[in-house]
Amino acid sequence: MRATVGDRLHMRGSKVGEADKVAEIIEVRGANGTPPYWVRFSDGRESLIYPGPDSVVLSPEGTVR
Repeated sequence: MRATVGDRLHMRGSKVGEADKVAEIIEVRGANGTPPYWVRFSDGRESLIYPGPDSVVLSPEGTVR
């Protein structure tokens, strides 16, 4: 998984009935675009994320990286 600042991280819900989460990547802390990522959710919360296998990185245009 590789990302750049401005991409979005789409994380699938891990339990039945749990909503997907989407966050903007505001900092890439790994080498060459790899995790972890510092992200901001739409409600303003920020968090350091190590994405799981159920996550994808989307470019600003919406394509999967």
